[in-house]
Amino acid sequence: MKKQQSSGRKMKKMVLGTVLSASLCLAGAVPSLAGHDPGPQPFFAGHHHGYHAPEGQWLSGDFHQHTYYTDGATPFDFVMEKNNEFGLDWWANSEHGGERNRDGNGNYWDDETVYSKNPILGDFEDSGGHQEMWRWQSLRDFAYPDILESRATYADRQIFSGLEWNVPDHEHCSVGVVSESTGPLAISAFEFQFDDSDDDTSREGEWTPYGVLAKQNETNADSIAACSWMQEQYDNGLIDNAWIIFAHIERHGAWSTGGYDIENFRDYNNAAPDICFGFEGAPGHQANHNRGGFGSGASGGGTYGGVGYYSATVGGLWDALLGEGRHWFNYANSDYHRHHSVGGDDFYPGEYQKTYVYAIDSDGDGEYSRNEIANGLRSGNAYFVFGDLINALTFNVTDKRNNQAVMGEDMHIKDRGWQKQPVTVTIKFKSPETNNNTDAVAVDHIDLIAGKITGKIDPDSADYTNATNATTQVIATFTSKDWKTDREGYNVITYRINHLESDTYFRLRGSNLAAGTANELDADGNPLLDTEADNLGLDGAAEAWADLWFYSNPIFVYLD
Repeated sequence: MKKQQSSGRKMKKMVLGTVLSASLCLAGAVPSLAGHDPGPQPFFAGHHHGYHAPEGQWLSGDFHQHTYYTDGATPFDFVMEKNNEFGLDWWANSEHGGERNRDGNGNYWDDETVYSKNPILGDFEDSGGHQEMWRWQSLRDFAYPDILESRATYADRQIFSGLEWNVPDHEHCSVGVVSESTGPLAISAFEFQFDDSDDDTSREGEWTPYGVLAKQNETNADSIAACSWMQEQYDNGLIDNAWIIFAHIERHGAWSTGGYDIENFRDYNNAAPDICFGFEGAPGHQANHNRGGFGSGASGGGTYGGVGYYSATVGGLWDALLGEGRHWFNYANSDYHRHHSVGGDDFYPGEYQKTYVYAIDSDGDGEYSRNEIANGLRSGNAYFVFGDLINALTFNVTDKRNNQAVMGEDMHIKDRGWQKQPVTVTIKFKSPETNNNTDAVAVDHIDLIAGKITGKIDPDSADYTNATNATTQVIATFTSKDWKTDREGYNVITYRINHLESDTYFRLRGSNLAAGTANELDADGNPLLDTEADNLGLDGAAEAWADLWFYSNPIFVYLD
């Protein structure tokens, strides 16, 4: 745990030129992540069997977590250490926008024994008898230098600068920005302009590389404008990369009660297709009495096997987006604030939930940069898992000409009408001997889910608010009888569809529990609502460890 810093060292962090110099110096310090098992290698669409795919590696991460900087209960360095301890390859410091009265060590910003000179800029706000610092400043002048120090400490990891955005007229959202040349400037400007909780006016009219700053943080239209703003910075090359991925999306119910409806996700994706490309279908707070911290007011009434209603429901909101052919992908994060062992409702980052991303070494330098990892998130070649039920997965579809597609990809098959169009689904996975709870883990079954793709819905259509896809169904369920174990210990499933008749997407989910498990899964294997305390007779962390899932992202197949 980090010792309290002297006021001189802290004040030095406030000099933005120092921050940017440090950013530039460390921009090239990219870890190779050597020593990590790259996992099974995927194939890529349009490439014939035998084609050597670009060199890549599966990397595990978490992009939604909190420290003393906002409403977390532990110091910044402690949380960084836990990310490393639980084996994550990458993570983001992503905390609430608005304002807070303490720094990353839990010291008050106006404590003269720590800061001989008050460091706070902008309009005056206070809470608990202490002046607050606006998040745009702490992101820029304090959290980012801490991130740079952590990058040096954990040189074989990648650490991103992030924000939990208070979305105008809506719930929260995880934002990450990669900008090696300008460091925290873009994410700071984003927070000031668009965060619903940021009432500071001191920077209005300020010139930045991203334009003149103006407050736009009240309405749904402002939330769309924020997404467009980030897409514009990306398109113009003013940032290297970014993501805007919506968090615990069901928690506040419908849009009318502060949550999200499907048209919101459609609007965001239309406005920023390279930036707004998914949501956290599996919320954090998995050790909560109500998994995910979801109450009865959440859409669907709570989580289902720890996964939100929008993703856990076959033919539900996520499937409606996929049925348009949207590249809209699914992720999971810890949302760590306080560990369950000390009165919180969370697991440490990487302890229970992981998002695995296939990062491609696009420049051939043998290393995996933050930019390449962010590209991996956008690609959709990613999956999430609870309790290390699996620690390796590839999933691909092959046509009769041996063209193949992996998660996140579109595959186009020439359809001559009179010919049958067979496709083969291949699933390859592995589980560790034990997980972080020292439990032996094993997959009981995997569901292959498919739905028709009917194309993008026009915003003026009545169907734009339709959050269902009636064509989606579980088309096959696989148990240990259906897979073979290869020489490397991977379980391999091969499933042939003799005649694909329409544009179709495919996705997977898997569980450690059998269909029909009381209070957990129905007879068809669908997860049931996580009730308060009766699932498996367990509650809190024990319930979470007993009920494990993984979800893949989709593959899209088109008959041209």
